[in-house]
Amino acid sequence: MASANTQNPYELAQHAAEFIFKKFGCRHDVLAVLGSGWAHAASVLDATNEISVTEIPGFTKPSAIGHGGSLRSVAVGDSRVLLLTGRTHLYEGHGVNSVVHAVRTAAFAGCKTVVLTNAAGCLRTDWGVGATALISDHINLTGFSPLTGADAPAPLHGRFVDLTDAYSDRLRKIAKQVDPTLHEGVYMGFHGPHFETPAEIRAARVWGADLVGMSTVMETIAARHMGMEVLALSLATNLAAGLSGEKLSGDEVLEIGKASATRVGGLLAEILKQIDAQKSKS
Repeated sequence: MASANTQNPYELAQHAAEFIFKKFGCRHDVLAVLGSGWAHAASVLDATNEISVTEIPGFTKPSAIGHGGSLRSVAVGDSRVLLLTGRTHLYEGHGVNSVVHAVRTAAFAGCKTVVLTNAAGCLRTDWGVGATALISDHINLTGFSPLTGADAPAPLHGRFVDLTDAYSDRLRKIAKQVDPTLHEGVYMGFHGPHFETPAEIRAARVWGADLVGMSTVMETIAARHMGMEVLALSLATNLAAGLSGEKLSGDEVLEIGKASATRVGGLLAEILKQIDAQKSKS
C-alpha cells in the first residue's frame, strides 16, 4: 500500500477519501482527532461504523503511546463526524505528509470543520494540571510546513496561506458557550519526541506561549490550506519542564488523560453537538 510520501499527497488523500466513502457509505462534515490523553473520550461517542487505519490508503498506525488506530463514523445530530482515535506525529519519522494525511483526506471526504485535541505541557501554573484550554494561536518551532514542495493542484493552488485566523473565533465562541470556564492560550509546537528543556520553556514564556506540545500545528496549517475551520483543545497533562520540579514522563500524560476521560469526552461530545446545531441554523 502506498504511503503518504511515495505519491502525490493530494491524489493519495483523494483516493483515501473515496475508500472511506465506500466503507461508510456517506460523506462527512467534521473530522475530530483524539490526541494523547483524549483516547478514553472515544467511549462517549457512539460509532455507527469503524475501520482500522491500516486499511485506508496512505494511513500509518500511530506508534505514540495512548493513540488508537481506528477511524470511526459517528452521527451527531444531522452531522456525520469522522473520529480518528490517534494521530501520526513528526517524530515517528514518516514525514510531514503522513502527519497531515488525515486532515487532507477528511477535506476530500466532505469535512468543512476539524476539531483537534492534544495533551500539552502547561506554562500557566494558575491553570493547574488537568485544565482544558482552547488554542487561540500557535508558534511553530517544528522546523516544518506541510506546504513545502510542489504547489498543490487546482483548485488548491497557493502555498502562502494566511494564518491570521488559523483557529476559528466562531468555533471558539461555540466551545465557550458549552463551557465558559475554558481557558484560552497560545500553543507552541515542537518536533519532539523528547520533552522540552527548562531553558526552552523559559524562552517559550518570553515568546508568549501558554502551552507546549508535539502535534497540532501541521494539521492546522494543512486544514486552513484546504479551507477548513479549525478548533483545537489542549488537555494540560503536566506543568512544563522546570516549573514543578518533577520529572516528566509519558505515563503522566496517560494517567491525567484517564482521570479526565469522562469530563473531556463529555465536553467534546457537547461541542460537536453545538457545532451541528449552529450548522443547522445557517
